[in-house]
Amino acid sequence: MNLIVTPGESYAVVRPEGRLTAPGVPRLRKAVDELVDGGSTRIVVDLSGTEFVDSSGLGALIGGLKSARLAGGDLRIAAATEPVRRVLKLTNLDRVLREHPSPESAFDGD
Repeated sequence: MNLIVTPGESYAVVRPEGRLTAPGVPRLRKAVDELVDGGSTRIVVDLSGTEFVDSSGLGALIGGLKSARLAGGDLRIAAATEPVRRVLKLTNLDRVLREHPSPESAFDGD
């Protein structure tokens, strides 16, 4: 899994590419923790390049959401691929991690 982190003025974007599974989870967690610790508490996880997510990947997303919210921010997901969307729906996590069409739209109106 590749991980691209793009800090921004109003929010940061984290883009996992490939399969978000146990081997890549520590890198995702570290990236989110570093953003939150650095003061970027509004984070968008761009899932447009993520072809699959397993339970450890879902756990990392929920952990990142918790970290961001505890720091006064939020973590949102954007542009999920169909396989990822199916897993979110099957686990009912689509109710917790609401998907946005694009990273740019995730914090519109906030």
